[in-house]
Amino acid sequence: MAPRKGIAPDDTLVAYCGLYCGACRAYLKGKCPGCHQNSRASWCKVRTCCVESRFFSCADCTEFDDASDCAKFNTIIAKLFSLLLRSDRAACIRQIRALGISEHAAKMAESGRQAIKK
Repeated sequence: MAPRKGIAPDDTLVAYCGLYCGACRAYLKGKCPGCHQNSRASWCKVRTCCVESRFFSCADCTEFDDASDCAKFNTIIAKLFSLLLRSDRAACIRQIRALGISEHAAKMAESGRQAIKK
């Protein structure tokens, strides 16, 4: 299956938390440059941790086998968004670890989604 119209696989559009910025409405409308380029997202604990640790994503972290065990990854805000959007960022991190960043980006572009659904 080919990527959805307007959504191309791009490794650099995989957010630090595993979401796929390439399928985000704000990114597609040109209102956000994506997580890695969005210096205004300094409020994000996951982004800050990954930048300081020089990780491309949480998948590079070896401190936790499951990203959900990390207090920076699994905040109350993240839990609320997960519930409302039925998204599973931890599943995205597991997919990155299993398949690599490029295959994750390809699968997310193909599905046209930012996150793996719960």
